[in-house]
Amino acid sequence: MTKDNFRKRALLIAGIAIAAIATYSTRSMWTGSATTAQASRARTVSVEIAKAEKKQVPVDVDSIGTVTPISSVALKSRVETTIVDVHFQDGARVKQGDLLFTLDARQIDAQIAQAEGNLARDRTQLAAAERDLKRYTELIGKGATTQVNVDNAKTASDNAAATIQANQALLDNLKVQKSFTLIKAPISGRISAASVKVGNFVRPADATPLAVINQMAPVYVTFAIPQRVLSELRDAMKIGQSSVTATIPGSGKSETGIVAMVENTVDPATGMATVRGKMNNESEVLWPGILVNTTLTVRTEQAVVVPSVSVQRSQTGNFVFVVKDGKAQVQPVTVSRTFKGMSVIDTGLEGDESVVVDGQLLLTNGTAVEPRSRKAGA
Repeated sequence: MTKDNFRKRALLIAGIAIAAIATYSTRSMWTGSATTAQASRARTVSVEIAKAEKKQVPVDVDSIGTVTPISSVALKSRVETTIVDVHFQDGARVKQGDLLFTLDARQIDAQIAQAEGNLARDRTQLAAAERDLKRYTELIGKGATTQVNVDNAKTASDNAAATIQANQALLDNLKVQKSFTLIKAPISGRISAASVKVGNFVRPADATPLAVINQMAPVYVTFAIPQRVLSELRDAMKIGQSSVTATIPGSGKSETGIVAMVENTVDPATGMATVRGKMNNESEVLWPGILVNTTLTVRTEQAVVVPSVSVQRSQTGNFVFVVKDGKAQVQPVTVSRTFKGMSVIDTGLEGDESVVVDGQLLLTNGTAVEPRSRKAGA
């Protein structure tokens, strides 16, 4: 190796050594800056927030209720005869006064004709008795007859009048019996399937009704509430604030009405009182006999509400994360009840605070946060 080549290699080795020493000497400067930046980014948590609102919130009591008709009529025959015609379709809606069944009335028609003939004969006999009475009354004034004949004529006239009255009552009764052969709807509603068809023999002693009509609008919804609610409910009923909403499970269809009555006793075994709500049910959403979810609104009150997902639980109680000056702060709260995904706060919030609704698992008291917009529909 020549002397020049040796000198060049020595200079190259020396340069590499100097660069390595310089890099090692400054390692704390560039590694420290990167670590600080990463730590700064790690301490900022992206969260979703919502506002605590102060608004009117209803005080509700939820229960399970049963739909019952206000009026239900079981149709039965009042005469012994046969079915001549059925004038409705099974399950149809009927109005009060609609003709439903026609019964055989031929026997009653014959009895009416007989009674009318007897009544005509009795009226003829009465006319004859009244003529005799008039004649004897004129003769007694002339001394041409005795008082006995006058009295007998008077008795005959009275008997004829009494017979007419009795036969008239018999005829009226037969006409009433004939009216029973036309069975009409006593109420408006929806009728069941007919238990008899044309040609069947029916009588008043039959246990099975011909059909049943249930009133569909309005209807009752009967449910039970705890006895502690009774006092507030009675006060609300006096000023017309209470209401009842009945919802069919699984369908979301509902009807709203008023509280019609509260049972006058509380069941001592359960501590529950029976309440009956009255629903208009014009669209026949509620069907007699079905179970519904009922919501009794006793009153409305001003309260602070937050989304229920913002409320966290710990060993010391409920709390929410309140965002203030870009940092999350733990705020203990007292929750009185929930309402449609919202929690009603008794103490801890005044309203208009920003609370965290998503991202709480990454937060501690004082963690820096970066709010992000809530998802649509949240």
